[in-house]
Amino acid sequence: MSTTVAIDTWIKRLADDERVRDAVRLEADETASRRADLVRRNGQRLIDELRAVVTRDVEAFRAEFPEDRSRDVVASASGPDGGFVIRKPEPAAASLTVTPNLDAATIACHFRFMLSDGLPPREDRFDVTFAGDPAVLRHNGTGQVYTTAEALSEFLLVPVLTGRCR
Repeated sequence: MSTTVAIDTWIKRLADDERVRDAVRLEADETASRRADLVRRNGQRLIDELRAVVTRDVEAFRAEFPEDRSRDVVASASGPDGGFVIRKPEPAAASLTVTPNLDAATIACHFRFMLSDGLPPREDRFDVTFAGDPAVLRHNGTGQVYTTAEALSEFLLVPVLTGRCR
């Protein structure tokens, strides 16, 4: 003797909806995995390229003012993932710390401007993220996209080189 149980229509509909949700989740996971793999393969190269361009640009700026100690900007390596720090001396002292996090596909940027009136320093922090292709970087706060290391270098260096925040 066999027992047949009729499945209510709402259960069938719910099960179908869950299958669709599972497929969407699987696709999102696969997309995230592909993106993470792309960042792992190419992200470090992009960070190294950015550091090289920033260092070149800092040296070019310093060469424009060879005897001016107030524009004696220094670029130095920082951290194991290719981060770096840019420092400008007084009177308009400023610094930029760039800290990549390839696992999160982000680059943390921290500006610090020393004020001459004795007030605490002014700071600005934001992340730049790999936007799809790791050769494309996007400022999280403004949505501005940078397709070259040169473009991002200009955006990052102008405030430090001038000693004025945006």
